[in-house]
Amino acid sequence: MKRRDFVGLTGLATGALFLPSLPGFGHTPVDPARLLEPGADVIVKKRLADAALNAAKAAGASYADVRIGRSLNQYVFTREKQVENIVSTESYGVGIRVLVNGCWGFASTSVVTEASLAATAREAANIAKANKLVLKEPVQLAAQQGYGEVSWKTPIQQSAFEVPIKQKVELLLAANAAALDAGANYINSGLFQVNEQKYFASTDGSYIDQDIHRLWPTFNATAVDTKSGKFRSRESLSAPVGMGYEYLTPSAAEQVRGPQGTDTVGYKLRYDLLADAALAGKQAKAKLSMKSVTPGKYDLVLDPGHLGLTIHESVGHPTELDRVLGYEANFAGTSFATLEWKAKNLPYGSKAVNIVADKLQPGAVGTVGYDDEGVKTREWDIIKEGKLVNYQKIRDQAHIVGQKESDGCAYAQSWEDVQFQRMPNVSLRPGTAKMSPDEMVKGVDKGIYIAGAGSFSIDQQRYNFQFGGQLFFAIEKGKITEPLEDVAYQSNTQEFWGACAGSCDASDYRLFGTFFDGKGQPMQSSSVSHGSATTRFNGVNVINTARKV
Repeated sequence: MKRRDFVGLTGLATGALFLPSLPGFGHTPVDPARLLEPGADVIVKKRLADAALNAAKAAGASYADVRIGRSLNQYVFTREKQVENIVSTESYGVGIRVLVNGCWGFASTSVVTEASLAATAREAANIAKANKLVLKEPVQLAAQQGYGEVSWKTPIQQSAFEVPIKQKVELLLAANAAALDAGANYINSGLFQVNEQKYFASTDGSYIDQDIHRLWPTFNATAVDTKSGKFRSRESLSAPVGMGYEYLTPSAAEQVRGPQGTDTVGYKLRYDLLADAALAGKQAKAKLSMKSVTPGKYDLVLDPGHLGLTIHESVGHPTELDRVLGYEANFAGTSFATLEWKAKNLPYGSKAVNIVADKLQPGAVGTVGYDDEGVKTREWDIIKEGKLVNYQKIRDQAHIVGQKESDGCAYAQSWEDVQFQRMPNVSLRPGTAKMSPDEMVKGVDKGIYIAGAGSFSIDQQRYNFQFGGQLFFAIEKGKITEPLEDVAYQSNTQEFWGACAGSCDASDYRLFGTFFDGKGQPMQSSSVSHGSATTRFNGVNVINTARKV
C-alpha cells in the first residue's frame, strides 16, 4: 500500500488535513503526505516554521522551536482464525515551544498555515509570560549549535505501510495456525507499525527533516489442561525494531539458540514469526507438565531477550535525571540513584557492569538522528566498571549536573505534546573476552538459564524488584538438565548488578525493547531498545511463584 493510498484508506484525508493556500504558493492545497516527506517541499516547510519563529521572537521569546509532525499508526490484531481489529490512524499538526523571561510556554495547532502558526507562537509566548507568576528559578538552556538544513531517515528497505493489509493478516493467521498445530489452545497476535514524520526548526538555526519507522510483531500462545483447568502461556521472542517490513523476512532470520541447544531462539535484526509461533505452541503445552522450581540461591544465566527488561527497569528509569530530581514520579516513582547517592561514589554493580546510553544503534527503536530539541544524537556512559558516571539529560537539565550540553534525550509522542526527557537506548556492553553462552553455562554449578521477558514488579525508588520470564532451564554442574516452571528472582538493584560476573562476547549481542514505555502526567508513550549479550549473575534469590506463602 502506497503512503498516499494509506491517507485515503484511513478516511482522514479530509479538508482538515490539507493546507489552505499560502501567500506566494497559489491556491492549491498542499497534501500533508508531500509536505512531510523528507526532502520534499522544503521551501514550504521552512516558510511555515519561520512564520512561527519570527512571531515568537516578536512576542519576546529568547528561544523558540517548532515541530511540524505527521504520525501514521497501523495496528493489526488477530486471534486464532479471526481478525479481531485493524486500526489505522493519522495525526497532523504543529507544536510550538518558546522561552520568554526564563519561562517555558507551549501551544499547538492542527491548522497548518502561516497565519495559524504565527498566532500559535504568540499564544505560546503569552502562556510563558503567565507562567512567570509561579517561576521559582529561570530556565537555563544549554547552548546548542544550529545545523542548518539537514535530514535523517530510518534506514529501511520496505515501508510497512506499503505492504497490503491482506498480506499482514495472512502472516498473522499463519502464525496462529502454526501455534495451534503445535499444541496451543489459544493464541492472539498483533503487528504494530509506526511512521513518524517530523520537521523541526529553532531559533538556533536548525531545520531538521526526519522520517522514523518502527515495527513490532508479537503474539501470546496459551495451552490449557482441560482436566485441571491449569494453563500456561509463551509470548513471542521478537524484539520491537527501528526497521521496515524487511524485519519479517524468515529466509534472512539469523536464529540464535540458547546454550546447549535449548529451544530459546533469539533473532538478530530479522525475525521468523512462523517458526517462533510453532515453537511457542509446543512450549506452552510442555509447560503444563514441567517441574516446578525449588526456591533458593542460584547463579542465573540471562538471555538478552530477558535481561533487556531488567536493564530497562533497574537502570534505564533510575538514571533519568528528572526522576532522580523528583520532577517525575509517575509509573513506579522516583529513583534511589540521587545526586547525593552518586556523589558518595557508591557501587551500582560489579566491575563487569558497563552500561551505555545512545540513540544510534542500527535497528533500535530509540534510534533517531536528532532529538525533539534539535540535538544531534550520540553515545555516552551511564555506568562504567560498576560506578554510576552519568544520567540522561535534556537542554534545560544539563546545568543541574554541571554539564554544558544535552544528551539528546528530548521526545514528544506527537506534535500536540510538549517534549520532555525520555529514555534513550540503554544497553549493557558485551564482554571483551571471547565467550559463548555454552561456555558460560559450563562454569555454573547450580543455576537457572532464563529466556524471554515476563511479569515484574519494582518499588517506588526503582530499587527492590522481582522478575519472571518465559522459559527456564535448570543448570547442574555445567549442564542444562531440564526445563522448569514457576520461576522468579528477587533482589535489589545494587545487589543484583553487584552479582554480575560477566557477559558473553559481542557475537551474542542482541536487542530487546519496549514499544510502549509510559511516562509523565499526562502520560506520553515512547519506544526504546536495550542491548546485551547473555550474562551471568551469581547467588541470586529465586522464588517459586506457584507456592502459597
